[in-house]
Amino acid sequence: MKVLIMAGGYATRLWPITKDNPKALLPVGEKKIIDYILEKVLNLDLPVYISTNRFFESHFRPVAEEYGVELIVEDTLHEEEKLGTIGAMKKAVDELGLDDYLVIAGDNLFSFSLGDFLARYSGETLIAVYDVGDLELAKRYGVVVLEGDRVVAFEEKPAQPRSTLISTGVYVFPERVMELLDDYLSNGNRDSPGYFVQWLLSKGEPIKAYRFSEYWYDIGSADSYLEALKTLLKESRIEEIQISPYAKIIPPVVIKRGAKILGRSIIGPFAYIGEDCLIENSDVSDSIIFRKTVIRNSTIWRSIIDEKCEIRNLELRKSLVGGHAKIQRGE
Repeated sequence: MKVLIMAGGYATRLWPITKDNPKALLPVGEKKIIDYILEKVLNLDLPVYISTNRFFESHFRPVAEEYGVELIVEDTLHEEEKLGTIGAMKKAVDELGLDDYLVIAGDNLFSFSLGDFLARYSGETLIAVYDVGDLELAKRYGVVVLEGDRVVAFEEKPAQPRSTLISTGVYVFPERVMELLDDYLSNGNRDSPGYFVQWLLSKGEPIKAYRFSEYWYDIGSADSYLEALKTLLKESRIEEIQISPYAKIIPPVVIKRGAKILGRSIIGPFAYIGEDCLIENSDVSDSIIFRKTVIRNSTIWRSIIDEKCEIRNLELRKSLVGGHAKIQRGE
């Protein structure tokens, strides 16, 4: 069996913060998204590959070297050129050969052990499923109907979901299923794992489900990104920083090296402050602030602010600010 982590997308739903940074490398607390995945994967003692694109290849090279895994790079530089998940899986098979594959979406944060997941694998397609508890929310995903642990119905993004149980971005596809990728793609089918699973079921392929609870996040929006931060940030990590005696830190927070917390600022709870930021007389909570951003006399709540921004005299709530932006009100 081989492990394939899919990180070839351009994350357009999170633009502008992912315009020049791959989503899998966004910080969630003191780690990046892909760190959480790789830490689980490396316990399996299986060969691991990260599938990405030419545009983000240089970002993933240091990760691959740090963890001792290999990259598979599709020769694309733009969203409209990308192979898509199934196309990238086919490229992996072309390069690495047919085998059973554990396929994991690179923007996926999940609570379960992959060892426990694989213990349930018996040679049939296996998918990880999670109850989102809301029919409206289920419309965004592949909805699953089970009898015991067997999938009896699957519909991708249904208008009227039959359950709130959805397929997450973790799958095991046996070798005989990976051999069907050419057939699936050559017949003009939609390039998405959910539609592929739906197609397999329609062909009579047996599919089993591994059901888990606790937490699961598909980092596809600012809300899901911030919710993941709140779930996974358990303890504070404060590096070498400058902090005013009048400032207050409410844990848990991550404050990276070189940051300056000045004046009567309040940081936290659930705040990530990147390297070399300057926060002065400002309150920051439930938010992610990327490196070298300056915030003065402002209140930031449930927001994401990209690198090298300047925010002055503002109250920002539920906002997403792109890099190098300068926003201020009055003097």
